[in-house]
Amino acid sequence: MSTKSAALNQSGKKVIAPREHKRIGPGQFILLFFVLVFTIFCFAPVVLVFISAFTDEMYINKHGFTFFPEVWSMNGMNAVLQYGSQLLQSYLVTIFVTVVGTFLGLLIMSMYAYSISRPGFKLAKFLAIFVLIPMLFNGGQLAGFVVFTTWYGLLDNLLLLILPLCVTTMNVIILRTYIANSIPGELMEAATIDGAGDYRTFFQITLPLLKPSLAAVGFMMATAYWNDWQNAMLYIRSNSKKPLQLLLINIQKSIEFLLNNNNVPAAARAAMGGAIPQYSSTMATVIVVIGPIMVIYPFFQKYFVKGLTVGSVKG
Repeated sequence: MSTKSAALNQSGKKVIAPREHKRIGPGQFILLFFVLVFTIFCFAPVVLVFISAFTDEMYINKHGFTFFPEVWSMNGMNAVLQYGSQLLQSYLVTIFVTVVGTFLGLLIMSMYAYSISRPGFKLAKFLAIFVLIPMLFNGGQLAGFVVFTTWYGLLDNLLLLILPLCVTTMNVIILRTYIANSIPGELMEAATIDGAGDYRTFFQITLPLLKPSLAAVGFMMATAYWNDWQNAMLYIRSNSKKPLQLLLINIQKSIEFLLNNNNVPAAARAAMGGAIPQYSSTMATVIVVIGPIMVIYPFFQKYFVKGLTVGSVKG
């Protein structure tokens, strides 16, 4: 009796056979063991950072970093949280720069990628080579500082935290590859035949199908904006425009100054629990930085993997 006939009952109706459970072999157990060990090794440093941020500084100096400290303290976290309103202001600046920069960058780069992926566009080859030039040649920080501050007059302007990271060659290549390999050209040709222009074809057809790749590139851009401190150190002068990363660097410099200064009043040391929280405050700053990224990343993980893999191989 064939498989097809066995799937039919006496009345001729199709019967769905129950799924057979695959037996798990020893090789899968070994693979699972190595994956579990690798996960523990990757997750252990993150756990150590959180524990060390709430460990007493004198205990760290005496026993080093440990997963099971005997003395706990909030001095390291208090050294960061004591900045209060400035910390909140820096958070708002970083969130604004991250959201606006990511949105603007995705819009510009997706339109650029769409243009160079169109076979009938005459300037496609020229623009494809043009976007590679910054990847190969760079004027350096000094030239960029002169151009942005002297020619454009943007010193102490939030635009200098957005524009330098807005468009990158690699992200354009990722988006262009996704459009060329994962979005059917016949679909865009059909829209052109129906009378749709390039803008309508892009916003109504290409852009909705580009969501997985946009999510992947957007997450990488948001991480770059969130962790950027160099542009802020070069161009930002006002405390009201100081992003989170620059503020945390200043906090670390203040703690290093107290450590290297022998004239620190005893009252200041007593307020910090008797010891300046060098290591615990460093771990506390790491928590402040990576906390939001750790919360957001699980929601973008599936798009991040799909956007990088689907557009890389032509199906």
